[in-house]
Amino acid sequence: MLSSIFSFHKIQMQQLLPSLLAALAVCAFHPTALLAEQIPVRHLEGVTHGFLVLRTLDGTPIADGDLKQIVKGGRVTSDLTFRFKDGSFYEETTVYWQRGRFRLLSDRIVQKGPSFKQQTDTSIDAITEQITVRTMENGKEKVKTQHLDLPEDVSNGLIFTLVKNIEPTVPQTTISMVAASSKARLVKLNISPQGEDTFSVDLLSYKAQHFVVKVDIPGVAGVVAPVVGKQPPDIHLWVIKSEAPVFVQFEGPLYAEGPVWRLELNKPDYSKK
Repeated sequence: MLSSIFSFHKIQMQQLLPSLLAALAVCAFHPTALLAEQIPVRHLEGVTHGFLVLRTLDGTPIADGDLKQIVKGGRVTSDLTFRFKDGSFYEETTVYWQRGRFRLLSDRIVQKGPSFKQQTDTSIDAITEQITVRTMENGKEKVKTQHLDLPEDVSNGLIFTLVKNIEPTVPQTTISMVAASSKARLVKLNISPQGEDTFSVDLLSYKAQHFVVKVDIPGVAGVVAPVVGKQPPDIHLWVIKSEAPVFVQFEGPLYAEGPVWRLELNKPDYSKK
């Protein structure tokens, strides 16, 4: 899901010039980013079919979705789909290995409709290291393919799975992600535990581990991004940590420069027969 969130769009030079010298000065003393890491498989993923709802932060539902997951050997295919009330559509299909450590094989995001600023079809092939972005401009499809050297820890589409396997005693875990836009680039995601929050399901109470994900854009672009209002917002995730960990809630943008939405589990409503 988070693949499209961290697209860092090209900043015009007139925006950069006022802060360029300051950015270069900061970069000269900026410490080298922490090395990213592959997350070990502590909990094997299995066959899953879950129901989800997407809301604004004031609680208004805007889309219904589901997550279907199948497993063949050590290969997992995850399909996340949302259908919006305004007719928009979002789908992310992620394929990965879970043998010893999680390893992305491919990730594809399709987003279309008025809820999105741009209609896109973005594919990442982690084996061939090819990123393909299809967009619609003036009624015509535009296709751009780019090669990018991808580290083994690249984690597009895996964030919900990975946080279930990150120990909350570890102060920070860093992973890589492809930000696919007009020019694909690698960014770092720094994941930090923030303690536990209590929530309830009717008469049952649970404690969920709260994680915060901060985006680290490398180089001058990362220094300038906050200055020109291009720094992606923090992502918040909640996971029940147990022998059977489960994702509970997500808060963050679904696409680049999009609004912050809340994604949470849903339950069937039998009254709508």
